[in-house]
Amino acid sequence: MSRSYLRALLASAAVAAAISLAGCNPSDVTSGRAHAPLSEKTLAEIASKNMDKESPILARIFKEEAEMEIWKQNRDGQYALLKTYPICRWSGDLGPKKKEGDRQAPEGFYTITPGQMNPASNYYLAFNTGFPNTYDRAHGYTGSELMVHGDCSSRGCYAMTDEQIQEIYALARESFFGGQKAFQLQAMPFRMTALNMAKHRNNPNFAFWKMLKEGYDHFEASKQEPKVAVCERRYVFDPAQPDNASKPLKFDSKGKCPVYELDRNIADLVLDHKRNEQIQMAEHIAQGVATVPMRHGIDGGMNPVFAEKLGTQEGYDSKGRPVKIAIAPGALPRTPDAPAPTQIVSVPQPAPTAAGEPVLASLATPRASLFGVLGGATAQAQPVQAQPAQSQPVAVAAAAPRVSPAAIPKPKPATIVAAPAAPAKPPQQVAQSAQPKATASEPARQRTASAAKPNIADDASREEPPQLRTAFSATPPASNSGVLAGAQPPVPAGSFESRWSGFR
Repeated sequence: MSRSYLRALLASAAVAAAISLAGCNPSDVTSGRAHAPLSEKTLAEIASKNMDKESPILARIFKEEAEMEIWKQNRDGQYALLKTYPICRWSGDLGPKKKEGDRQAPEGFYTITPGQMNPASNYYLAFNTGFPNTYDRAHGYTGSELMVHGDCSSRGCYAMTDEQIQEIYALARESFFGGQKAFQLQAMPFRMTALNMAKHRNNPNFAFWKMLKEGYDHFEASKQEPKVAVCERRYVFDPAQPDNASKPLKFDSKGKCPVYELDRNIADLVLDHKRNEQIQMAEHIAQGVATVPMRHGIDGGMNPVFAEKLGTQEGYDSKGRPVKIAIAPGALPRTPDAPAPTQIVSVPQPAPTAAGEPVLASLATPRASLFGVLGGATAQAQPVQAQPAQSQPVAVAAAAPRVSPAAIPKPKPATIVAAPAAPAKPPQQVAQSAQPKATASEPARQRTASAAKPNIADDASREEPPQLRTAFSATPPASNSGVLAGAQPPVPAGSFESRWSGFR
């Protein structure tokens, strides 16, 4: 067995175990979209930049520019920029997330493990940012389920298009298969250049951003993933143990920082870069560069490429009512859902009178794999020989199994006395009158049951104004590529007006 194959096998097992521990139920994974391979164009771009498909990645997000960068390690061991994706939507304002419900997208340094990848997301695909991290918890910040996902809608998350998140998800998946245990996500308020820092020098979050810039500068100078620790409720980057230290470094997020020094392998590069940044920032301030005004009442932002091209199309919801669907550039076409698994129940089966009459049973045994469906098609119905004197379990799907008309016992003829004034009964009513009479309580129960049922015909005929939604409701034909066969559409998450009112 080759070493590369063994490494990929072990990585797959580790990813599967991590997802299981993270509470992702593989039996609920019914989407093939997480298996989508990287395009030939992306693979060619990876090769042209002296990178391998399975090499480690690093992600950076910038709120103000509404962009997400994916960096990938090249064969020289340094990270290089692979691709920049325009962010379709982020919510909140510039600054860190502090409490549940503040609609803020997080800022800071986060670690993304395989267990944080979500192939069954309602927003096409997603991965959890890991908020709150050690720094956030040290400050008592609260919040959960803050994602980078598709569907171009955000409530404290970073939303990409479906097409973008599919490629980003595939890049992360390949890096995990290549042996990377986790990748770093750097979420920044803006590109932390000397000029941008000078423009935002009056912002109340400036002290926090200066701390983030230290890690930003470490990466800019060394093109290596900065090692991150937290002590005294602040970030520490690339700490190294001094030569005369007798104990290994131990960091307590709220406790006193241990004695450490900057990693000597990158110290000269980092210090030179930081010195130049400080000089440039001082020059910008001395020249009177204008500061950015504080934002008030604006919820998040969107890259201009989407703000200019956002459109709508006609569609229908699950009840057949007309809706308007928001379409962002880069959205992938929806494909039909995979067949839903049938529920296996045991019911008595009437013995057919004619020997050899088959009873059809439909059995479905979907099997899920790590990042999507390994197999989920419903098995073909097989004839099951009925036993005259036994009851056997039958798989019941949407309707009861059909039995041959010859197998239905014929009712005995009954003597019918017609009243003089009553019209002749149709054959159907004659057959019904031959059945045993119902008790007095049964009509009452039937009236109660019928009153409890909603009038579907009235509901369907009731006209309602078209609604505006950003989640796709219509289901176009499956794509010819076959890559996304069985993908499920995202679940609608609010109206169009509620999603984009902040941007307007």
